[in-house]
Amino acid sequence: MPMSAESIESLIKAALPDAVVELTALADDNDHWAATVTSTAFNGLSRVRQHQLVNAALAGKLGGELHALALTTQAP
Repeated sequence: MPMSAESIESLIKAALPDAVVELTALADDNDHWAATVTSTAFNGLSRVRQHQLVNAALAGKLGGELHALALTTQAP
């Protein structure tokens, strides 16, 4: 079952409470998303580590309920 924008945002914010999450549907199927995540938790971290934090927040949903996520991360 695909994931709604609200579900994705909730999972990310549960792990990164101060995160600002902007989601854009890449297809009209709730299965392909682009996300920009901004969080102070990313301060001083490499881009790879930032992405790992977001992927961990999605609790294994990537590749299953969430087929594709184009991810951009940044510190404020």
